Amino acid sequence: MTNQDFSDIAPYNDLEFKSHIATLVTEPGFEHAVKWVMPDVDYPAFAEQLKAIDSQEYFQVHIMCGFLAKLASVTTDGISADGFEKYRKGEAYTLISNHRDIVLDASLLNLCLVREGLPTCEVAIGNNLLIYPWINDLVRLNKSFIVKRDTGMRGALEAAKHLSAYIHHAIADKRQSVWIAHREGRAKDSNDRTQESLVKMLGLAGGGSLTENLKAINLMPVAISYEYDPNDYLKAREFLLRKRDPEFKKSQRDDLFSMETGLLQQKGHVHLSLTEPMNPHIDAIAPDADKATIVSHACSDIDNAIHSHYKLYPINYIAYDQLTGESRFKDRYTASDMEKVETYIGSQLAKVDDVKDLTAADMDYMRKMVLTMYANPLRNKLKI
Repeated sequence: MTNQDFSDIAPYNDLEFKSHIATLVTEPGFEHAVKWVMPDVDYPAFAEQLKAIDSQEYFQVHIMCGFLAKLASVTTDGISADGFEKYRKGEAYTLISNHRDIVLDASLLNLCLVREGLPTCEVAIGNNLLIYPWINDLVRLNKSFIVKRDTGMRGALEAAKHLSAYIHHAIADKRQSVWIAHREGRAKDSNDRTQESLVKMLGLAGGGSLTENLKAINLMPVAISYEYDPNDYLKAREFLLRKRDPEFKKSQRDDLFSMETGLLQQKGHVHLSLTEPMNPHIDAIAPDADKATIVSHACSDIDNAIHSHYKLYPINYIAYDQLTGESRFKDRYTASDMEKVETYIGSQLAKVDDVKDLTAADMDYMRKMVLTMYANPLRNKLKI
């Protein structure tokens, strides 16, 4: 058991809960956000309901997951999941997934865990998204731990060691599963590739060899498949702006709008698939392998697990055929599906109305990028 102090990054515990929830409900920004997503809410009554809660578990299961279930009922065509027979009750896992949506990836995973009668997991979130103090309070009340990304080169290694130590502490001492994305930031083109730096970070703590440290946190890849990504046009816009100016950087407002869009707009069907735990794959790595080889093999195994468990939809097959100019997968969709996808992409790109001097060539480029986002999961699955 570690004696390290994690109070700077850990979720709030039950002893801290009531004071932080009491502060949160007084924040105008939180009240505005609640009214934004629940326009009919009686906020004073809702605030009193929150202040009466005295445990993180109750807040997550009855408030946050209740909200997510209602949200999913109006912004998705259903959430399905498989692979939960691999998740052994009483075990703690590091659930590592591809990253599509800033907020929903881990939130929907927790919703599925609750539906399966399993404990929710703690969630890694970058401090670049904690734009206001009340957001920091909200996520830590909701079992999130903080990934520090503003440390500079000098502090990066210490921050990585601290984060790794916390994840090992959560798994070994708290017996608490955690979720972390397999890369920093979303894969804007949906070409999901695990970052080697992330695997290296996970293996920093534990006190053993790299393979022993990775095995200690019980890695379990998770594949998340959205039929439609509400942020696809925003990602295409970002590709265009970065093409025009390689130094282009998103603003904090861009991140907030992406979170709002992902939460509130239509996603079609969503599927989550838990894959086999990684320890047998780690055991299969040659015992005399160097660290670079171990990390490379681990990343490849995580990617293969995610890619092979994608759920594919007509839009994925249509995008692939349109990009390649082929009809290889014409048996996977109908003319009606084609018309629906064309209408969808057109309506999404029509939302890009704030870019100066937008040309027909720019629109073609953004359309190609949207098609690429939907084709890449199929491309990666074909390579398995």
